[in-house]
Amino acid sequence: MDDIPTTSLGGEGDEGPDDEGEVDVDEVGKEIDIAKDGGIVKKILVEGAGWEKPEKGDKVEVHYVGTLASDGSVFDSSRERGEPFSFALGTGSVIKGWDVGVATMKKGEKAVLTCQPGYAYGAAGSPPKIPADATLNFEVELLGWRSVKDISGDGGVVKTIIKEGDGYQKPADRDEVLVRYAVLVKGSDAVVAASPESGVDFTLRDGHLLKAFGVALKTMRKGEEVALDISPAYGPIVAGEGGVPADTPLQAELVLLSWKKVEDLSQDGGVIKKTLHVPEGWEMPNAGARVRVRYTLRTADGVLVEERSEGNELEFVVDEEEVVEGLDLGVSRMKLNEKAELTVAPAYAFRDQEKKLKLGMVPPGATLIYTIELVHLQKAKESWELTDEEKVAAASAAKDAGNAAFKAGRWARAAKKYKAATDAVSYDDKFTEDLKRQAREVKKSANLNLAAVHLKTGAWREARDVCNKVLEKTSGHPKALYRRAQAHMAAGDYVEAEVDIKAALQLEPGNRDVRALHARFRKESAAASAKEAQFFSKAFQRLARKPDPNPTPVPAANGAPPAAEGVATASGVSGEHAAVDTAAAGGDVEMGEAAGEAGGRAAGLIQHV
Repeated sequence: MDDIPTTSLGGEGDEGPDDEGEVDVDEVGKEIDIAKDGGIVKKILVEGAGWEKPEKGDKVEVHYVGTLASDGSVFDSSRERGEPFSFALGTGSVIKGWDVGVATMKKGEKAVLTCQPGYAYGAAGSPPKIPADATLNFEVELLGWRSVKDISGDGGVVKTIIKEGDGYQKPADRDEVLVRYAVLVKGSDAVVAASPESGVDFTLRDGHLLKAFGVALKTMRKGEEVALDISPAYGPIVAGEGGVPADTPLQAELVLLSWKKVEDLSQDGGVIKKTLHVPEGWEMPNAGARVRVRYTLRTADGVLVEERSEGNELEFVVDEEEVVEGLDLGVSRMKLNEKAELTVAPAYAFRDQEKKLKLGMVPPGATLIYTIELVHLQKAKESWELTDEEKVAAASAAKDAGNAAFKAGRWARAAKKYKAATDAVSYDDKFTEDLKRQAREVKKSANLNLAAVHLKTGAWREARDVCNKVLEKTSGHPKALYRRAQAHMAAGDYVEAEVDIKAALQLEPGNRDVRALHARFRKESAAASAKEAQFFSKAFQRLARKPDPNPTPVPAANGAPPAAEGVATASGVSGEHAAVDTAAAGGDVEMGEAAGEAGGRAAGLIQHV
């Protein structure tokens, strides 16, 4: 009865559990109701290996022995035949009890599946060996499976895993992959295109030969081997390339040999890192770490301009601007003993300056390429390793570095250093009173300067929020009020700005900066109020158009009579009722409310400025 397990009667067993994989079925010897209705009971005899389980569509391979629960008689056995049985999981090609039960098993696991009739052969049975309404026991051993996935989502690229890859990482668009492949016309044994045995490399987003390769490689791990079924839509990138026919179903064998990770460290293409060698460890530099590197430095056209080899390494402190920004950033993202290639755009190197190095001249606007190895790393102390005195000293040093960057107009670096200053002393509960006082002064100064940076860069909300932090600790701080007022004005919040300006003037009536801001406030708020008032005046004029003397009655909802003559509608209201009447006419309530509120706000500004 070789075909018994492959017969699916459906029937009572069609309504199985929605998500079989969530049932806890991994305890040896324990009977588990995996269908959650008593229809399938599983008892593990031998625990499987690992954590992975087959998924829908996978081609699983099993050995089994089937017996009648009523008398224990064997009705079928793959072991007696000496040949494993394989089927596509979850596709209805076997009884429901198998589709559900095998999906809960790990590789090498052996279990007994007790299947009630609704999950087996139902009322019909499978004569002559399986009677009607029979409960069956299957001793099943999951030998393994091949993962079969529609990875394109439209059936255009179906992947079957021949050999699992290593690890968990998969290549991304920017990465450079090394692959080996062979391509055949579907149904033929003749290879129409193949790579060298050593493989070919290319950038994944640029693609190579077949569109299907780009789809498949993003799902593969290092060392993974797959077979692909490819529809014509995922065939050659360029018609006829490599001798591969277009508009023809294809098959391919593809191996991901390795790849080089490529990262955009600066997020704008200015510093690109390609990993050439991945070390075993994970140690990386932190801000303030002392490092030594070996490298060769070339311009983009291949001219060697500098070389640092063994015994002549370059040593510097990370994040202290001792080297060009691109090199600093690149090394900060390397592991100890890692080798990488850094491509550094002019904005992160010498910009438009000409630079003479030991082996050559770097022309203005040159892109640099470092082939670099991080050979020594001495990490700076982390914050939790510092004494309280060291934390305050580190905060003060970071604030000073921020001031230097601010004076040079380097807003991003200044903001980074001011943030580092406040972070260094953010937890000061256990400080002595003297250290607490010093920490408060550093945080206050750093936050006020950070607010100034945000004002320079147009980050009005961030500037306001930082000033709020200062005012939470020192409610009447003139400079914090002054800078928050600047942020409010820039954002058009003139009412809030006036409150802060008046408060600052009460504290320091002679402060020239605040007085100048007050004068600018009066001018800008008056102009804004006049503009706003003009806008809403025109809006109200449109709303106040005379009503049609002979309007056509419009029936109300639910058969109610039309509105009586003389009842106000949105087309005949004055400005003070605009919000309500706009809504009554079926318009936008929020717009109406905004009109009323903004009109009042404009009038208010005109009065108090």
